Amino acid sequence: MNLHTLKPAENSTKGSKRVGRGQGSGKGGTSTRGHKGAQSRSGYSRKIGFEGGQMPIYRILPKRGFKNINRVEYSAINISTLQMIHEKTNLSEITPDVLIANGLVKKKDLIKILGKGELSCTLTVSAHAFSATAKEAIEKNGGAVNVIGAPAADQQ
Repeated sequence: MNLHTLKPAENSTKGSKRVGRGQGSGKGGTSTRGHKGAQSRSGYSRKIGFEGGQMPIYRILPKRGFKNINRVEYSAINISTLQMIHEKTNLSEITPDVLIANGLVKKKDLIKILGKGELSCTLTVSAHAFSATAKEAIEKNGGAVNVIGAPAADQQ
């Protein structure tokens, strides 16, 4: 083994260019950054969405519509689904916990019962909101409707 034959282990060195180490290295002077401009200076970071001075796409595209920040989003459950749950589990009281257990809604969802479908059993249903047709269909069969504490936006 001689000193002139020594080499580092394979993949142990980066092999990246060492810039700013004098003119003799071939990468001195401007250190491969070019002349002048923001990119040539230290501390430069490109802003998100910057497209090289071209008008960015987010400024070109038109902004349309209105986004209501107070919107209350409900998970809709039809009375036909309640009928299916009653046939499957033989429960007479449907609560959000029952709907969560059956994988129909998530724990934090607000639930609204809608009137699509037929209901042929007597149910006591608890939910955050009911459509008029759903309320009528449940009470027509001798069932009861319990409105769970509605969110603050609905109470105003």
